[in-house]
Amino acid sequence: MLYVIGLGLGDATDITVKGLEIIRKCNRVYLESYTSILAVGLKDLEEFYGRSILEADRELVESNSDEMLPENEEEDVAFLVIGDPFGATTHSDLILRAREKNIKVKVIHNSSILTAVGCCGLQLYRFGETVSIPYWSKDWRPNSFYEKIVSNRQRDLHTLCLLDIKVKEPTLESIVKKKKEYMPPRFMTVSEAATQLIEIVEEKDDRIEEEGAVYKSSIVVGLARVGWDDQRIIACSLEKMTSIDLGPPLHCLIIPGPTLHPLELEYMALYTLNITDDRMCENKNIL
Repeated sequence: MLYVIGLGLGDATDITVKGLEIIRKCNRVYLESYTSILAVGLKDLEEFYGRSILEADRELVESNSDEMLPENEEEDVAFLVIGDPFGATTHSDLILRAREKNIKVKVIHNSSILTAVGCCGLQLYRFGETVSIPYWSKDWRPNSFYEKIVSNRQRDLHTLCLLDIKVKEPTLESIVKKKKEYMPPRFMTVSEAATQLIEIVEEKDDRIEEEGAVYKSSIVVGLARVGWDDQRIIACSLEKMTSIDLGPPLHCLIIPGPTLHPLELEYMALYTLNITDDRMCENKNIL
């Protein structure tokens, strides 16, 4: 059996009782280590779970996943995922590979950033398509995520923006030399994401009247370390967010729809930064 187990968002104690019992009986335990991070390290997990844990990096999961699968009918393997197992498409691929080999699979769910963002007061059923904001480079500046944000806003829906993570990314030199050397880890902040969005907004000035367009004055929500003891949430204008420091990773950004429900307004007021109520809603009719 291959068990794919969600660990939740905070620390070692966020594991479900069912997940913990399975971990303690498996022959091998792997931790997926490149799509997210916890508030604690590998050693803390091993101590709490009472098991040694093998780290599974991107190369192992995406290119050599067969190494992690059970070798016979008597072996059980646990694959641990921060958040919920289906929070990343990579894990769906692993499950499909296992089933192709007639290996039984059982999924143990847990909390995910996709639902935990409700902590900011925006109602989950009003979220549209989730987008990812990648780091830009000198020669690579994709902006298709902006069009998805606009599409959501045209339907008066909120957008959760997941921010780029660079873990064990090979250096250009190592790729050329076929030698394993990696760049230091990088985690995009809300200020970096807001800065990139501002650049897109400025480039699209000729379309500023487009329905659903994002403005520098549009209210956005920055969240950091959701589910951790030092979780932070701030709501402010997109322009102001470019200078906000929410501390260590992980960060995510929400672009709300143009109108907010009265309950959303009341809840969001807990996190506003120098924002008056009339600026928190672009459609004044609901105030």
